[in-house]
Amino acid sequence: MTVLKAAEIDRYIANPPEAGGVVLVFGPDTGLVAERATRLVTKASEGDSDPFNLIKIDASDISSDPNRLIDEVLTVPLFGGRRIVWVKDASGKNLNPAVEPVLKLDDWQTLVVLEAGDIKKGAGLRKLVETHKRAVALPCYADNDRGIDQLIDEETREAGLSITREARAALHSLLGGDRMASRGELKKLCLYALNKGRIETDDIEAIIGDASAFEMSELIDAAAGGDLAMLDHGLERLADAGSKASVIANQTLKHFQHLHRMRIDIDAGKPAQSVIDGQRPPIFFSRKPRFSQQLRIWSLKDLERAMGILSEATRVSRLNDALGVPVLSEALLTVGRAARARSQRR
Repeated sequence: MTVLKAAEIDRYIANPPEAGGVVLVFGPDTGLVAERATRLVTKASEGDSDPFNLIKIDASDISSDPNRLIDEVLTVPLFGGRRIVWVKDASGKNLNPAVEPVLKLDDWQTLVVLEAGDIKKGAGLRKLVETHKRAVALPCYADNDRGIDQLIDEETREAGLSITREARAALHSLLGGDRMASRGELKKLCLYALNKGRIETDDIEAIIGDASAFEMSELIDAAAGGDLAMLDHGLERLADAGSKASVIANQTLKHFQHLHRMRIDIDAGKPAQSVIDGQRPPIFFSRKPRFSQQLRIWSLKDLERAMGILSEATRVSRLNDALGVPVLSEALLTVGRAARARSQRR
């Protein structure tokens, strides 16, 4: 069984196996899934200019004709080289009947890359791949702080730019839900600041602030601050845009965990403003008043209740995409109503 950890995935993609095998790239961050699958295929086919050695197949074609996959795997390249079969959009398709015969082969040289979305642990392709010695699973989850920093460093280094600490902190509050979207925003930002040599917070407000009519951070602040009108509007916009409910739920849970840690320090006697100013990475200056307001609203006990609600919404939305949006909406509205009631009392 080979399920790579986050720190191992980049090394694996940089040095893919020369022998054949099956690689499942999956997870809730569809942008990161697409990016890693593309990088893996590009690296594995390096030096092979024969276009017939890279076969791209839609998963629906495989599910309707399971024998198609093993036929492609056993096809010998006409002019030599590495053969790669790239199966796209494998989410929600029953590909086990097609993949199982491949994994039963004694030896094969073709690399099979399966690109999928979020798959429940112990089910479908994930169960099949994670329990086989010649298969590898590459999970793709939303970027954490370290991943966002790495992404920022990659794009600024490529553009020959530096970035201020305050601007980096601001980006942390705006990026991370989807790797492809995050990288796209960073590329636009770098292009905007190209002649300046350094990215500052004003650049972020000018480009990324205008790039999205409704940022995820605004939705989270609306729930934590009890702004029900803004919350309703935000849920509608995010649902229309096809945003991933599990990502939003997880980001909201992280925000309330952040508030919980800060609330502990304040209850221990530290001034609220010094706690806010002392956060690392720093809180973006435009969000500091919102944190101050939210810390006045929420007690430790209430924060723990809210975290329980959001944790359950995160769990359910990860397990079932169809339930994700209604479960997240109910959770955020419950939290938002509690915040509004406590704000009015205070």
